[in-house]
Amino acid sequence: MSAPTKPKVSEREARQVAEAAREQDWRKPSFAKELFLGRFRLDLIHPHPLPPADDVQRGEEFLAKLRDFCETKVDGAQIERDAMIPDAVIDGLKELGALGMKIDTKYGGLGLTQVYYNKALALAGSANPAIGALLSAHQSIGVPQPLKLFGTQEQKDAFLPRLARTDISAFLLTEPDVGSDPARLATTAVPDGDDYVLDGVKLWTTNGVVADLLVVMARVPKSEGHKGGITAFVVEAGSPGVTVENRNAFMGLRGLENGVTRFHQVRVPAANRIGPEGSGLKIALTTLNTGRLSLPAMCAGAGKWCLKIAREWSAVREQWGKPVAHHEAVGSKISFIAATTFALEAVLDLSSQMADENRNDIRIEAALAKLYGSEMAWLMADELVQIRGGRGFETADSLAARGERAVPAEQLLRDLRINRIFEGSTEIMHLLIAREAVDAHLAVAGDIIDPDKTLGDKARAGAQATAFYARWLPKLVTGPGQLPRSYAEFHPRGHVDLSTHLRYVERAARKLARSTFYAMSRWQGRMETKQGFLGRIVDIGAELFAMSAACVRAELLRTTGDHGREAYQLADAFCRQARIRVEELFGRLWSNTDDLDRAVVKGVLGGAYTWLEEGVIDPSGDGPWIADATPGPSERENVHRPIR
Repeated sequence: MSAPTKPKVSEREARQVAEAAREQDWRKPSFAKELFLGRFRLDLIHPHPLPPADDVQRGEEFLAKLRDFCETKVDGAQIERDAMIPDAVIDGLKELGALGMKIDTKYGGLGLTQVYYNKALALAGSANPAIGALLSAHQSIGVPQPLKLFGTQEQKDAFLPRLARTDISAFLLTEPDVGSDPARLATTAVPDGDDYVLDGVKLWTTNGVVADLLVVMARVPKSEGHKGGITAFVVEAGSPGVTVENRNAFMGLRGLENGVTRFHQVRVPAANRIGPEGSGLKIALTTLNTGRLSLPAMCAGAGKWCLKIAREWSAVREQWGKPVAHHEAVGSKISFIAATTFALEAVLDLSSQMADENRNDIRIEAALAKLYGSEMAWLMADELVQIRGGRGFETADSLAARGERAVPAEQLLRDLRINRIFEGSTEIMHLLIAREAVDAHLAVAGDIIDPDKTLGDKARAGAQATAFYARWLPKLVTGPGQLPRSYAEFHPRGHVDLSTHLRYVERAARKLARSTFYAMSRWQGRMETKQGFLGRIVDIGAELFAMSAACVRAELLRTTGDHGREAYQLADAFCRQARIRVEELFGRLWSNTDDLDRAVVKGVLGGAYTWLEEGVIDPSGDGPWIADATPGPSERENVHRPIR
């Protein structure tokens, strides 16, 4: 059998592969999609959706067990020192049923809702983030979720009971030379009778070192009777020819069981293929629509811990005759942490509850939650380190050794950093969300800028676009945001006024949509290259979504009598902080250094500034930038260690 060759694809071909994997239709309403189109559909999120009472009871009962386990059986400092989650901890999580939180009870799982699954991840991740990552990689993107959405009944019956109680799973997509561009995927799955034969190397396989079952993305060659394309398979990790060649080590998440996995002539039954050939990327993206909510869950949990430490430390640490919290320079940081934590939890709970109800399409909401949560949690952790000063930079072990409280602030900063890269980097999330946000425009005007379309196609698209914009643009001129009594229910007697923030969101949404239209008119087919502009558009939308969620959550807490006054105050503080960021982003849409930056980059890559690099020593070791991933038998020891 000939060795697989690495696909050579153009930029256009890569975009076509990504576009084909997108979920094309919008069968359900989407609050965030409407927001980007300039339509503030508050009715889609307010009143705040609530879970059924039996879901709450089942979820709270599990959280109580998980909390007791984490408090009594998990030593986060030990995991950090040993760079490994003890087998006993993983066994205990299995006994609790934590591997099956999202798996239906008929398969032996707990059947928790997305809301309570996320609460559990936040709780477990606060004990040690590597535990949250283990559980998340297993259930959010590992084998259970794609089987739940796309698996056959036979596959569910065969694998889900194992995954609910005993077997750990991992998701394998990335390769040494393939990151966010899956069109270049080199791992192959060649049909051979009733099997497929897998060859290739996968990188950064979270849980791969300890996994029992893998969901693997591989390219099936097109042939007679085979459509071919990137396809998803369930693979037994212990199969002959599967070798975990390395356990990777990182800046943070030191307990993460992440490795390099090689497949050499691995036979996989055709019955283990998930969905039809060529549907692998669509399965992966659809899985991530809700799977991405696991990261903001742990980010919200991190915010809660940052707030606790900032409060306790700033009340006892004195400078110049008073606690540091009472100095404005520190107090503003504490206010930011408190307000942002409130908003992150609001975004998370709202998105999760909408996922549970399944009335709305939340693909943009989940992506925004991941993007916003990972960026803001990193900022909060950085501010906590600053508040703690030198003690924030010192390790917990060092603090304890000299008799002080072992606060792992620097560890949190290291652990959170990966969330801006995991499951879609910030840059990729900007592009992904931007593509969905301009979907309505491309649906009516895309053929105008498509070089492959005929003049007739372009003419028809032009007529379509004219009709669409004639109806749409006038609606962006005025709206409820300009009426002083709009959203009056968000200004109850005795509380701060949140209605003014919702009016701002409505006005800003229309301005955002107008800005997008102006940009498309100006750049047309070059719009997709304006990544700086698109990133700012998305960041504005993220802030507006977070403001909306914060206000709706505050009103929910007020009406349920649960810290309503304090919630209104936090929502007000967050919205005021967010509005400053939004105004800055709007200004940077048209006043920025994007063109100059491109010129500088051209100079850097062309060697014009190498003189600037003189005077330092590069401590990097030797070796290629990207490891060789030529298919073939493994020449390294198998470090796979399933936990039984």
